[in-house]
Amino acid sequence: MATFVVNAGLDITTNRLKGAGSEPLNIGWGVSAGTTAKTDTTLFGERLVDLATAAGTDHTVGSSSRVLTTVANDTYQVTGTRTATGAGTVTNAGLFDAASGGNLYLKGDFTGIGLAVGDSIAFTIKAVYS
Repeated sequence: MATFVVNAGLDITTNRLKGAGSEPLNIGWGVSAGTTAKTDTTLFGERLVDLATAAGTDHTVGSSSRVLTTVANDTYQVTGTRTATGAGTVTNAGLFDAASGGNLYLKGDFTGIGLAVGDSIAFTIKAVYS
C-alpha cells in the first residue's frame, strides 16, 4: 500500500501558496490494481459512482480542514462519502482539484473493498506535512 502527494500535487500546493488554483477537495475512486507512485497522474481504473461504468471522471466534493498529526495544523484533511450506484471493488482513491476531470493531487492504493449498489465508503484522506 502506498499513498503520495503526487508530482502534480506538488504543483497544486505551490500554486495555492501563491494564492492561485483550486483546492484539491474532490474525491475520486478506481477499481484496478496497482501501486501508487509519485509520477502517477490518474487513478487506477477510475470510475464514476457507478463502479461498473468506465466512462467519465466525476468526483465527490469533500470537506477540508487542517488537523494535528504531530504539531498543530500540519495535516491537510478531506472527508467525504461516495455511494456506489453500481457494484464493484474499489482499490484506490485520490483527491483532485476539480469536480470532474482536473489534476490529481494525492493518491492512495489499498486492499480492495467490494461494494454492492447503495454501499458507500466514508473517506478521510490526509496529506501530512510534518
